[in-house]
Amino acid sequence: MSSPSSVRRTGTLAELALLLAATMSVAQTSGTHTLYQRLGGYDFIAKFVDTAFPRVATQPQLHRLFVGHSIDSQMKQRQLIVDALCQATGGPCIYIGRPMGPLHDGLHITDSDWTEFMKIIDGTLVELKVPAVEQHDWNALFEQKFRPDVVEHTAK
Repeated sequence: MSSPSSVRRTGTLAELALLLAATMSVAQTSGTHTLYQRLGGYDFIAKFVDTAFPRVATQPQLHRLFVGHSIDSQMKQRQLIVDALCQATGGPCIYIGRPMGPLHDGLHITDSDWTEFMKIIDGTLVELKVPAVEQHDWNALFEQKFRPDVVEHTAK
């Protein structure tokens, strides 16, 4: 016989599954597609990360942000980036990393750093032949969701 707490957990999982199924059904029947779907899903996001982020890590102005990480740490960071982008674009992934603000706090990432980063992002989108509408939406996502917590704002 199940304990009340396990019944409650099972009920919660069942409710979550129903909610997820209903959300997916609405998205499919309404004719709207998430950015995740329009880009090509997980495979696109993984390819994008595997193409863009080694370039970010070796860009002279940004290199300082990636020094001193073991191969194991780099692999974990790669997966966290994929998961964060997957979730942020409306995909089924769950980002389990730390929030962007504390994660980047103290790195002194400037507007100039962000500009260099976005040049690589834009170039990768072009290289991967992402359509203009999706490029715009992808860049808007970076500007709205990630930039405020990544770029350090200094008091004047």
